[in-house]
Amino acid sequence: MTGTAPPRARSRPRARSRADSPVRLGPRSLAALLLVSAVGVVAVGWPFLAPPSSRIASHAQDAPWLFAGLLVLLVAVLAATIAESGLGPKAVAMLGVLAATGAALRPVGAGTAGIEPMFFLMVLSGRVLGPGFGFTLGSLTMFASALLTGGVGPWLPFQMLAMGWFTMGAGLLPGAGRLRGRGELALLAGYGFLAAFAYGTVVDLAGWPLLAGNASNLAFDPHAGPAANLARFLAYSLATAMGWNLGRALCTVVLTLVLGPALLRALRRATRRAAFETAVTFDGPGT
Repeated sequence: MTGTAPPRARSRPRARSRADSPVRLGPRSLAALLLVSAVGVVAVGWPFLAPPSSRIASHAQDAPWLFAGLLVLLVAVLAATIAESGLGPKAVAMLGVLAATGAALRPVGAGTAGIEPMFFLMVLSGRVLGPGFGFTLGSLTMFASALLTGGVGPWLPFQMLAMGWFTMGAGLLPGAGRLRGRGELALLAGYGFLAAFAYGTVVDLAGWPLLAGNASNLAFDPHAGPAANLARFLAYSLATAMGWNLGRALCTVVLTLVLGPALLRALRRATRRAAFETAVTFDGPGT
């Protein structure tokens, strides 16, 4: 008596595209991302949006409540992204490895002169794995690094959001399927330079209104108009943060140009072998 052989699973790889990222932004996760981004823009930009004599400045010390609210929204974005993309074990493993590596890289330079190696890893990871994975990775990495370095505080949700934007932006850069070599490295280095300044600006904006009580021409003035406060913020940023932002940007550029080719190859090879979007079919008996 001969038995019937069970059907055998067979993987059928597909050509990879930007849509084949292990974490995709579907309708729910995209809506949640837009919501938290809008809240984040208002949260960091309100000094330039509120009219003079507005009472909103009296709530500047309510940052811990804003921290809790933004953190809940960020967690909702990540949860919606993961749930909607059907994140598999291989994608979870890659997400965990990259987040742990980024968190471990952050204290390497101890923030000295803005030397933070984690930023170049975020740029390259977002480029290879796409915007959905990039936003998830950037936010999770910043959260993990805050736990590692004891940097949990009202500033953390702004850092998570800014790093999510930073990494997601790398995944939205053009030429993902065709641009390679020096041209791609130049694109990523230029993006990393500009995005490092943008990240620092977002974080600076989050903390700048807390200086309102100080007698300084650099502090936020609730009685001044948006143009006057913008001039104050630019002076504050140049005086206190330019060195850090420039150091972060230059560090990102150098590491991208030096280590980028090898790391891009490694990430792409790992992504191909993981085959996140491989379709599984079954052969019939006896085949």
